[in-house]
Amino acid sequence: MRRREFISLLGGSAAAWPLAARAQQPKMPVIGFLGSGSPDAFADRVRAFHVGLSETGYIESRNVLIEYRWADFQNDRLPTLAADLVRRQVTVIATFAGTPAALAARAATTAIPIVFGGLGTDPVEVGLVASLNQPGGNVTGVASLGIELGPKRLELLHELIPTATVIALLVNPTNSNDTETQTNDLQIAAHKLGLQLRVLHASSEHNFDAVFATALEQRVRGLVIEPDPFLNGRREQLGELTAHHGLPTIFQFREFVASGGLMSYGGNLADGWRLVGVYAGRILKGEKPADLPVQQATKVELFINLKTAKALGLTVPLPLLGRADEVIE
Repeated sequence: MRRREFISLLGGSAAAWPLAARAQQPKMPVIGFLGSGSPDAFADRVRAFHVGLSETGYIESRNVLIEYRWADFQNDRLPTLAADLVRRQVTVIATFAGTPAALAARAATTAIPIVFGGLGTDPVEVGLVASLNQPGGNVTGVASLGIELGPKRLELLHELIPTATVIALLVNPTNSNDTETQTNDLQIAAHKLGLQLRVLHASSEHNFDAVFATALEQRVRGLVIEPDPFLNGRREQLGELTAHHGLPTIFQFREFVASGGLMSYGGNLADGWRLVGVYAGRILKGEKPADLPVQQATKVELFINLKTAKALGLTVPLPLLGRADEVIE
């Protein structure tokens, strides 16, 4: 039977067949992307996420769509943005980055699969998953080495400036879960090292002048910066400010050191965000979050800006230089 005759038997026409065929094609899956920061600040993470997606065969606009929702570092916007993605019935939600975004998505749905990324705290402790090996429910993801490295950052800073007795911790008070954990951990570590710890707060750029003024008033001689989405998004600015104010500081990111900050110690972020993309792709292919163990990036890197150290009048001990993955001169 000829194609035209077959179409006629179905009650259609040859002219209408291509349109009808296209209408029957399955719709592309949609990833809901819930970001606590901004597109510019998180551009490197988005690129790594796309690399992971491509490893599972998914390319944006070719065979998957992505609905982006950015909170611009305003954590109170996250619940509304998460609810909007749920209303749009996305196939999977990927949260970027930190605990507030993951908790907002989890509160918005128990049905749509969720893949979190950049989580710096224990996902079991905050109630996102039942266990790391068997997450259960609709949530899994990648926990980065962030907050738990806080005591080690303090130790490294103390190794570099052993005569300093007052150290400050800069936190974002709107990120209550991570901030509480980081503060408690560093209080314990500071006590063991015989240090006094001061806690400084910043949830917007307008707070930075007050932060450094307070540090000066309290005779702070070193600063540890909490890995927080807002502060992460200002890592280059903070690098410049700490160098300008002559305050020895350690953070999580190499970009901080490249911008004039003294030291950074943290996990390899690119690989962590790639894994988030891989997990999102595997879920699109039919795997269940409950069957995908929470992954944790284990590689950590130490970067030191030797030029900044010299400007601060500091001599970096040779053992510390030897442990650095990169020294910027």
